[in-house]
Amino acid sequence: MNEKSKLLETIAGKNRGLLATEMDRVRVLSAIEQLEDHNPNPTPIKNPELLDGNWRLLYTSSKSILGLDRFPVLQLGQIYQCIRVDEAKLYNIAEIVGVPLLEGIVSIAAKFEATSDKRVQVQFERSIAGLQRVLGYQSPNKLIKDIETGKKFFPLDFNIKPREQPAWLEITYLDEDLRIGRGSEGSVFVLAKEKKS
Repeated sequence: MNEKSKLLETIAGKNRGLLATEMDRVRVLSAIEQLEDHNPNPTPIKNPELLDGNWRLLYTSSKSILGLDRFPVLQLGQIYQCIRVDEAKLYNIAEIVGVPLLEGIVSIAAKFEATSDKRVQVQFERSIAGLQRVLGYQSPNKLIKDIETGKKFFPLDFNIKPREQPAWLEITYLDEDLRIGRGSEGSVFVLAKEKKS
């Protein structure tokens, strides 16, 4: 079994990290490190065609993302990180599901700037949250298009004050359909590229 298959098998059934025990987290981190050693693109920022697109979260250790699952009767649906290299923007989009008509969305828009061949500095700019039906949410691409046209969303849509110490994301593995990143708060992210529809 190759390192990529081993990692995918290790994170299977962990519900993006929500169901991971401490021992699971150690195993996942070990599998991530082994795959990072075989990164086919050690300078991912120089591969915009691979980096660009919508990425679906498979696993994370990020407490802020996993904490979105704390709502009673609601659960974390799909989580996306959509990268638009040409505009130097990224969009984190989390779908909240569980009760019909109460499906929600939490999204953060940010701009990024490359600081090395594999690291970007991220400045969060805007936060949006609300019910999917009220926001007119259909897909990540449609939401991004609405954000870019300047649409305002009800009930929660606000600008994020720039942080003195911007966040950063280092891309430690990148191929045609899998990306691994490490964040400034020590979190790891494993994402699969969505096929263009």
